[in-house]
Amino acid sequence: MALKHEPTAPYHSAQDALRVLETVARHTAGVTDTELARTTGLDPERLTTLLRMLRREGYVEQVADGAYVTGDALTRLTSVHDRDEALRDQLQRTLDELRDSIGAAVYISRYVDGEVTIAQYADGPATPAVHEWVDFRSSAHATALGKSLLSQLDHNGRRDHLSRHRMTRLTSRTITSDKLLLSRLDAQPPTVPHLDLQEYAVGTVCAAVPITAGSLVGCLALSLPVDQAHRLRRATDRLNRGAAPVLLSLAI
Repeated sequence: MALKHEPTAPYHSAQDALRVLETVARHTAGVTDTELARTTGLDPERLTTLLRMLRREGYVEQVADGAYVTGDALTRLTSVHDRDEALRDQLQRTLDELRDSIGAAVYISRYVDGEVTIAQYADGPATPAVHEWVDFRSSAHATALGKSLLSQLDHNGRRDHLSRHRMTRLTSRTITSDKLLLSRLDAQPPTVPHLDLQEYAVGTVCAAVPITAGSLVGCLALSLPVDQAHRLRRATDRLNRGAAPVLLSLAI
């Protein structure tokens, strides 16, 4: 199975953030923002935005003289002993913050061994998760996260998935034609979020944006009750901006 990874804005942000982190890590005694700008080639405004994100995520810290040093979160993620646990904890903190800032349940989904999986999610009393009334593994054609994952596969990969999972009608809005679904996936620009407007479940709208790191096929998604559908565009913009920290955690 080949992948169709095309860089998105969060991907570029994560790559730039990695450059900053690598520079900070090389300067064990600390490095100033002026030195970081000169070494990385990033303009000051861009660098300031990245440093703000890196401080918020705990990857860098600013010491008394204003210099930047590596933070506890980066130390944990680069440790051989508790890498998996540290990554899960870091991603959960990021998801919790996104849930609170967006006001919606948020999810990380991955395509693993030919199947859709929900790796982690963050919900709450005011932001309930989608009720999985039909297994997400067999409903990729109807969900925003499923369509986002399928869009990252090549044509043969998509065909293989659909040959193993029949496109059943879940609501009156569900696409059940593989020809129609494949044509829409082909026409969808990688920078445009995938949507589910009551295709999986009546009363729920969802959106998903890709998170691609190396060979990972993944996405970041959100769900809202249909009576909050007017918030979907703004919430999706916020979700897209929040994808960079998730990508960064996966890339470290």
